[in-house]
Amino acid sequence: MTFKQLSYVITIAETGSLNKASEKLYVAQPSLTSAVKELERELSITIFNRTARGMTLTTEGMKFLPYARQVYAQYLNLMEEYGKVEPRKTSFAVSTQHYSFAVKAFVELAKHVDVAEYDFAIRETRTQEVINDVVSLRSEIGILYMNDFNRKPLTKLLNTLGLKSHHLIDCNAYVYLWKEHPLAKKASIAFEDLLPYPCLAFEQGGSSMYFAEELLSTRDYPRIITCCDRATVLNLMVGLNGYTLCSGIICEELSGSDYIAVPFAADADQEDIRMELVYIERKNTIRSALGEKYIEEMEKYLLPLNVKDEKGGNA
Repeated sequence: MTFKQLSYVITIAETGSLNKASEKLYVAQPSLTSAVKELERELSITIFNRTARGMTLTTEGMKFLPYARQVYAQYLNLMEEYGKVEPRKTSFAVSTQHYSFAVKAFVELAKHVDVAEYDFAIRETRTQEVINDVVSLRSEIGILYMNDFNRKPLTKLLNTLGLKSHHLIDCNAYVYLWKEHPLAKKASIAFEDLLPYPCLAFEQGGSSMYFAEELLSTRDYPRIITCCDRATVLNLMVGLNGYTLCSGIICEELSGSDYIAVPFAADADQEDIRMELVYIERKNTIRSALGEKYIEEMEKYLLPLNVKDEKGGNA
């Protein structure tokens, strides 16, 4: 096993493509392929699934990658201290479901440091990718939501993958919509009020129903549109009077003042729809100073909202 092979594996995992990894590393694809296959033979494991759509980590690969990252990072630290290489930037990344408060905390973190000295990344992505990114140490922290429907299977999955979750905030359910929506003036909105309008959901790529970001994901919605990003959801709220069920935590500074959250009136026989927002990280790892500061910024932003929600106010 060589450090060069570890570098190749890490880059292929990050780019998801031999072609992109080849361009990034300035190494010919046959050389990459040969180096990875040689490593797989040496370790007697298969690190990547090779498909027409690219390279994806196998279960063995997902277990191997965090170790590869840690060993390679230590190698770079040694070379930086004693070798003839330029000092490298400290990396910090967050992967999150589509929450503006997660972006807000990232903004506040970036304000306290010289961004030129760091490699920063924040990824709003699918639930499965949030988990995968933290497993592989592509991101130090992930942001997810849990409720009574998905908590048990998600917790089991996180434990299996060597991850742990930490509580951020509990919140009631709200209907998130455009301020000029026909239902925007109502004090609360029931499920039957929403039937004439399209429900907007974040696309999860065929993953488990427990990975849905929206509450009541198993309900039968007569009108539903799936989207990949938050900007598209906001556009469809305006263009089609769409809506989504969410935590009600809206960062107006980032999202603007054109959208509101109206309390959702649950049916008497409906399951508990309170949401718990959590952050996840790998077990048995030391959190970085940037990770500590990011969590501090999230908690600083969410704490006043938690107090309001407990008193029955709008979160």
